This record gives sequence, structure tokens and C-alpha cells, in this order.
Amino acid sequence: MSGGEVAGILVAVFWAILVSFLAVVLVRLAQVLKAATKLVADVTDQAVPLLADASTTVRSARTQLDRVDAIASDVQEVTSNASALSSTVASTFGGPLVKVAAFGYGVRKALGRPGRNAEDVPQQSSRRARSDGGSHTVIVGRTVPAARRRKQKG
Repeated sequence: MSGGEVAGILVAVFWAILVSFLAVVLVRLAQVLKAATKLVADVTDQAVPLLADASTTVRSARTQLDRVDAIASDVQEVTSNASALSSTVASTFGGPLVKVAAFGYGVRKALGRPGRNAEDVPQQSSRRARSDGGSHTVIVGRTVPAARRRKQKG
């Protein structure tokens, strides 16, 4: 065998190995493409009903939001009506009621009946010992210093 024949055989073997390697790669690639095609078909089969359900849910939510909007506008209207009614009642009855209360107070004062005011309530006093040795007087929850106490007694 000559050198040219050996080189030809080596090139032929190299090409045979290369073609075999490429054939294996192409077979694997075909399997991957087949699996990807099947996966896409399965996802499509499952996605279509999911999208239909999502569309139904969105429509239902929109309907509920429309109802809530109507309720909110009704509540706002009721609130404004209640406010108007409150101001009407206050302006209609508020002034006369204040006048009646003032008249009743004046009548009570004129007749000399004691009311519930702080100056009308009889004051009670008690003595307590102080920590510094002195004493002080408590009149209706207030502490009166000794100098003022003398003035009140006299």
C-alpha cells in the first residue's frame, strides 16, 4: 500500500465516524423535537379551558364591581341625605330647645331652687394631716391651703 492509499483510507474512516456521530445527534434532536411538540400540544389543550375559566372569572368580578359601585353611590347619597336631615333638625329644633333650657334655668333661679351647679351644691370639708406636720382642708375634691382656710372660716 502506498502513502496515498493509506491517507484515502484514513479520510474515509474519519468521514464514516463523522457521519455516524451526526446521525446519532440528528436522531436525538428528532426525539427532543417530538417531545417538545407533544408538550406544546398538551399545554395548548390545558390552556384553552384555563383561559376560558379566567375570562369567566374576570367577567364575574366586573359584574360584582359594578354592583359594589352602585352600592357605594347609594351609601353616599344616604349619607348626604342624613347630613342634610341632621342640619335641618338642628336648625329647626336646636334654637328653640336652647331657649327653653335657658328659660327653665331662669325660672329655677328666680324661684330659688338649687340646681346642679358647683356653686349651688353645699360644700363638704374634711381635715387631713400633711406630711410636713401641718393640715389642709379638702373642699369638694380641692385642697385649700391653710391661709385660705382661715379666710373661709371667718
